[in-house]
Amino acid sequence: MVKMADKRDYYEVLGVDRSASKEQIAVAYRKLALKYHPDRNPGDEDAVARFKEAAEAFEVLNHPDKRAKYDRFGFQGLQGGDAPHFRDVGDVFEAFGDFFGEGIFGELFGGGRGGRARRGADVQCEVVVELREAAAGVSKTVEFERHAACETCNGSGAKPGTRPEKCPYCGGTGRVVQSSGFFSLQTPCPSCHGAGRVVREHCPGCRGQGYLLRRASRKIDIPPGVDNGTRLRIGGEGEPNPSGGPPGDCICMVRVKEHPLFHRDGRDLICQVPISYSQATLGARIGVPTLNGPEQVDVPAGTQPGEVFTLRGRGMPDVRYRGRGDLHVQITVEVPKRLSERHEELLRELAEIENAEVSSKRKTFFEKIKELFHTEENT
Repeated sequence: MVKMADKRDYYEVLGVDRSASKEQIAVAYRKLALKYHPDRNPGDEDAVARFKEAAEAFEVLNHPDKRAKYDRFGFQGLQGGDAPHFRDVGDVFEAFGDFFGEGIFGELFGGGRGGRARRGADVQCEVVVELREAAAGVSKTVEFERHAACETCNGSGAKPGTRPEKCPYCGGTGRVVQSSGFFSLQTPCPSCHGAGRVVREHCPGCRGQGYLLRRASRKIDIPPGVDNGTRLRIGGEGEPNPSGGPPGDCICMVRVKEHPLFHRDGRDLICQVPISYSQATLGARIGVPTLNGPEQVDVPAGTQPGEVFTLRGRGMPDVRYRGRGDLHVQITVEVPKRLSERHEELLRELAEIENAEVSSKRKTFFEKIKELFHTEENT
């Protein structure tokens, strides 16, 4: 990923002034797109990088709102949906192929790689995993809904025994081109909505839609170290494209359940372990839970409440890199709510040694009753 500090100013990328008009920006981008197009520079990774860089600059400077934010705040103003998001040159073709049409890119976007159909829409689902599963990695079956071709018409939308007809408005291309001088704007056909064909008699099974909503299930491998909000992609399992393009993807959102013992902080885990006053004072070896089972930890004499002991490499694995986080064991001193007589006696002796002020021994309910009747008999 290119860091913001490594990015060039968008105006510099396109070679235009900051006061350049929208038409001047489009002309500048056209020249760079023609120069660095991957089909004209096979195997040249620098040309591919320049091609995407020019597209990113054009996407921002061609959009009035994004350009205003960029002019005022720079790259920091382009966050969330305003940030360019080209994964590869195919995304550039999808973003600007229809916008420019034949009049701008001609042979580049008229066929070949640039003429590919758009992908279908993505669908989403959620998968819930336990913390241990998130640490070790696991395979899960997820369910989601997407459209599938109607079995009655095989996706054509036409009544069995009939066929869709070529759209008379666009001649079957699905597009209409409006030219104005040097520029051309290609838009979906208003008659067939970009399909290039029209259905005269609709299929009774799908009412002419060609597709029906179906429920699907797929297995997904969840890698070790995933955290809440991790997005996993199941390629080709999204919505189909009626125009013949590739289907979209299924985006699976991971939700990691809260654990009763461990609190997660990135790669690290935090666990609170209670010990007694005598263990904290005299020291002890205690059992500490980890994701791989209990381990023995030496607690030195004089350990204070809240003190933390770190077990290296006992945390969560990193989903991107090698290595694991740590487990931080935080000590809490447990105060008993009920004491035996001997226990209370010893603690009171200890309080005397420490010269500590403690509450006097409380009488039991029956002792108070006995004392009350004894007093009444003597009066």
